[in-house]
Amino acid sequence: MIGRSYFSGIFGTSPIKPLQEHVTKAVECAEQLVPLFEAVARNDFDEVAAVQAEISRLEDEADDMKKELRMRLPRTLFMPVDRRDVLEMLRLQDRIANRSKDIAGLVLGRRMTLPGSLVTPFMEFVQRSIDAVRQAKKTVDELDELVETGFRGSEVAVVEALLEDLDRIEKDTDNMQIRLRRSLRDMEDTLPAVDVMFLYRVLELVGKLADNAQQVGARLQIMLAR
Repeated sequence: MIGRSYFSGIFGTSPIKPLQEHVTKAVECAEQLVPLFEAVARNDFDEVAAVQAEISRLEDEADDMKKELRMRLPRTLFMPVDRRDVLEMLRLQDRIANRSKDIAGLVLGRRMTLPGSLVTPFMEFVQRSIDAVRQAKKTVDELDELVETGFRGSEVAVVEALLEDLDRIEKDTDNMQIRLRRSLRDMEDTLPAVDVMFLYRVLELVGKLADNAQQVGARLQIMLAR
């Protein structure tokens, strides 16, 4: 649990810092998917369970942070950030943490296995999806600078460049997912049908992790346009 003293120390008069702290926690959730799937590749289900528990713990902390920010967020902010924008950014960031927990729970519950030929491209896909989440965090980390400059000047160009990189990373994950689905389709006849359906589902969820990251960036882009 996150204590109130923590929030009283970082909140102050602005919601920007706790928003940034929340996205950091969401990224920590997503990053745990790497050791999770590494354990899957080794068929080490004790480690899968341990990592799933850690992701669940981190997601609980992110959820506490979300609830606290919502509760403490003033109705009126004397700053160039609309309250609705803050709440929407928070909601989109929270999807990253939730998605990571969903993936881990599904993997553990199904005792997922990976065909040997898919391990390397699948791990690259997971890592690239996490790259998207980290890139989204970079854009949120610039929010305080944007506020200080009134969403004008060179800082806008910095954030726009970060958002362009985020779009490129998300497109990479789309292409990687297409290739993985094609490879899986080619080996469908050699795998149990239920396992094939489950693998397609996991591919979809990992891809959505990158989509969620892009949505965070898209929301910031809307804020820039106002």
